[in-house]
Amino acid sequence: MTASLPDRSAHAEAVSALKASYAAIPSGRPVRLAKRTSNLFRPRTAEAAAGLDVSGLAGVISVDPVARTADVQGMCTYERLVEATLRHGLMPMVVPQLKTITLGGAVTGLGIESSSFRNGLPHESVLEMDILTGAGELLTVSRSEHPDLFAGFPNSYGSLGYAVRLRIALDPVQPFVALRHVRFDDLDGLAGAIADITAGRSWDGEPVDFLDGVMFAANEAYLSLGRWCSSPADAGVDTASDYTGQRIFYRSIRELSRDCLHVGDYIWRWDTDWFWCSGAFGVQNPLVRRVWPARYRRSDFYHRLIGLDHRFRVAQKIDRARKLPSRERVVQDVEIPLERTADFLRWFERNVGMSPVWLCPLRLRQPATGPAAASGTGAEQADGGRAESESMGAKPWPLYPLSPGQSYVNVGFWGTVPIAEGRQDGDVNRLIETAVADHAGHKSLYSDAYYDEDTFNAVYGGAVYAELKEEYDPGHRLTGLYEKAVGRR
Repeated sequence: MTASLPDRSAHAEAVSALKASYAAIPSGRPVRLAKRTSNLFRPRTAEAAAGLDVSGLAGVISVDPVARTADVQGMCTYERLVEATLRHGLMPMVVPQLKTITLGGAVTGLGIESSSFRNGLPHESVLEMDILTGAGELLTVSRSEHPDLFAGFPNSYGSLGYAVRLRIALDPVQPFVALRHVRFDDLDGLAGAIADITAGRSWDGEPVDFLDGVMFAANEAYLSLGRWCSSPADAGVDTASDYTGQRIFYRSIRELSRDCLHVGDYIWRWDTDWFWCSGAFGVQNPLVRRVWPARYRRSDFYHRLIGLDHRFRVAQKIDRARKLPSRERVVQDVEIPLERTADFLRWFERNVGMSPVWLCPLRLRQPATGPAAASGTGAEQADGGRAESESMGAKPWPLYPLSPGQSYVNVGFWGTVPIAEGRQDGDVNRLIETAVADHAGHKSLYSDAYYDEDTFNAVYGGAVYAELKEEYDPGHRLTGLYEKAVGRR
């Protein structure tokens, strides 16, 4: 039985409006989405391009609790998606940390969370998509239909087309998540623990369903091990915690060895304080927090404040008045092979020095191939062909070519550093890009990037991308991937 939410006729009308808005744009003119907000951490340039009408594409079309799948519009936020699926005891296989990230955005721009050590990245649980290409065609793509676009869409950032509808596989949930915060005094020991947990899905005799961590310093890092449970008592605590009010989640990692959260609170545990970045606005000060309205303690509001600061250069003016050095924004997520992670983190502490740092293990789930992909539940379809893909050794997502069978750790760091005398804005980011390459890693492209075009194409599947661009956007009406991610510096 399929549980309908907005009806399919409304979706059809929204698609018609989208196609009409494309047709209204004069031939040869560039095309973009008509939306004012973004979760990207890059300056949005003013463009003269006409916008596509996506106003009706922000909902969940249906949830099928038997097949464990959902049909979702491309502009639907994970906040809305999770609300719909939890009603049926289900959740997306990977839910990025921030509520207003859209499903289409996470698939075309990547996403990650604490289930990624077993479920990979959000695009790996996609079964099929309807994509409006740069050429104006609405194509249904899957592993069997237009498989080149299906595989090349992740990390294309809207430069090949826009996801209008996505069918995704879902996972069953339990009411609560039990947490253990395990401290490591050395990074090699932490990396070894990640390897053991990834291989065995357990630690010290308890199952592990969720895995992430925080490094406060090279001699103080934590893994947060989550497992499904039925009640706080099952988690070994008296009551479930609430970090949407006065308490702050990242601080609890140091303070508690065991904790328990309701499943919804666990999913959004990082959003209330934007990890730890709400401190920049004083929200972690107890006096400020008491008067700061709860409806504004969320990542999208902080993001708007950052946008206003960028626009009016408030922080820069304050620093100048106080005769402080200018600061460089360093907002990045990078994937480092597990065996190189400890070395990279030590390099990062010596050369960048930002703290805390988020750690999120990742291993590709593998795309479904062959007959197994054609039947079974959504989870089985998404997981089919794992052994075949691993034995072939193929890199299935060419624009972000992580290796099957390889464990990685996503290292996330978000903030600013002072620009040293004799240095210029961007130097630290360039240094990080070099270090990521030296450690055989990859860098996500949602924030500033400084690569030259040849290096960028070598890292991000440039040859495959060029073929996809000519096939699905031959008029180059959508901004190219390099221009979107880096621009012309």
